[in-house]
Amino acid sequence: MKLLKDQVTDVTVHVVYEDSQDETALALKEKTLFDGAADSHYAMLDENGHGTIYYGIGKEEDNDPYQATLYFYNLGRYLQGLGINKIHLEVPDSFKEDEEFPGKTLEGLYQAEYRFDHYKTEKGDLIELELSMDDYDYWKPTFDLVEKVAKAVFHARDLVNQRPLDLYPETLAEQVRELFQETDVEVEIYDEDQIKSMGMEAFLQVAKGSDRPPRFIVLKYMPTDEKDHLTLVGKGMTYDSGGYAIKPGGSMETMHSDMAGAAAVVGGIYALSTVGVKQNVVGVIAAAENLIDGKAFKNGDIVSSMKGTTIEVNNTDAEGRLTLADAIYYAATKLNSKAIVDLATLTGAAIAAVGPRCTVMMSNEDELADQILTASQNGAEPTQRLQAFPSHYKQIKGKFGDLDNAPKGGAGAITAGVFLEHFTEDIPWVHLDIAGPSYSKNAYDYLPQGASGTGVKTLYRWIAAL
Repeated sequence: MKLLKDQVTDVTVHVVYEDSQDETALALKEKTLFDGAADSHYAMLDENGHGTIYYGIGKEEDNDPYQATLYFYNLGRYLQGLGINKIHLEVPDSFKEDEEFPGKTLEGLYQAEYRFDHYKTEKGDLIELELSMDDYDYWKPTFDLVEKVAKAVFHARDLVNQRPLDLYPETLAEQVRELFQETDVEVEIYDEDQIKSMGMEAFLQVAKGSDRPPRFIVLKYMPTDEKDHLTLVGKGMTYDSGGYAIKPGGSMETMHSDMAGAAAVVGGIYALSTVGVKQNVVGVIAAAENLIDGKAFKNGDIVSSMKGTTIEVNNTDAEGRLTLADAIYYAATKLNSKAIVDLATLTGAAIAAVGPRCTVMMSNEDELADQILTASQNGAEPTQRLQAFPSHYKQIKGKFGDLDNAPKGGAGAITAGVFLEHFTEDIPWVHLDIAGPSYSKNAYDYLPQGASGTGVKTLYRWIAAL
């Protein structure tokens, strides 16, 4: 998408609320041709495709950041259907009175342009929208910001949408290195021997069943002279078969997406670095495949961890919390982390708790949790915080080891969170279980089929607002 300084004259799109007092909109409403309801439209175009389009976005009181993104996404797709790629866009004057709506206007249009056709032999035509708007100098800074954050979301989606034949720990690490080559982000990649020397026993147990060796990836974006920083930890399972607790075939189909937490961390730091946010941030990713062979860890094993805590592996398909345990403990003890946020496609229980389109949050610090909840709301990435009680901490206690990686008794999204909390060393921490919204077999709202890139906007907005 491009923002043009010179006004487009061939096609003008008027975006109006249902109660608009625009004379033409009122005349169309009187003739029952157009009423301004959400996603209603009326095109007055000549044989050359030139003229005026009216597009409705419903009642003003019903609008919010999520809906605004969706309305303009739908407008973008509508224009694509008409084959129109150059417009002058006019939006309600009230948009400038709300700090969110200008950005949502442009983000929705940008979202409409995402495609993942890497594996298609015949690529579909991508219509890049060019638009002009009244007051170019007002809109240009917002456009530049939206473009950078949207590209970060798209990078995250592209990583998640790649299949495990192409994306495995080594290639993930190399793609991350390549992505950050032209930025101020330092990329450190640790191989299997180095991971062993750090004592990451839980992480290594998960990786043992694959012929693809694990990688531990550290991203450092340090634009200030201070030593301490925020740390983002992403689950990086590039494929998860379930191990010896093998998943049903239908459930394995989308398990290339089990590294969506890692992709969100990559996208979040990419957005922060390209925008130039002056906050120190470090990303940590433990990348592995959970497969089966004679070396693979087994149900019933008791394994150690970087912290020294022993873990009963009662389910090898609860592997993500083992890799995150070592990654979080590394962030807590080897880095100057002033807060830790982890993102992971961790539990089906999160989907059972809040549905497939919402992220589950756990936290040990209310102020940090509130900051991220605000960021997720403004970023149109719905998030619900769950509360842990003493009974949940008792639930994860092991019988023969210190912790149980798959305790019975329900509340799986909560017990997974308190399991991770054990490795935070009391540093302020938020856990975001993105198992539901990170990937969908069907497109919905403004999100495409496949990877959503969820988490990127939340991370960016949280850190940029500090």
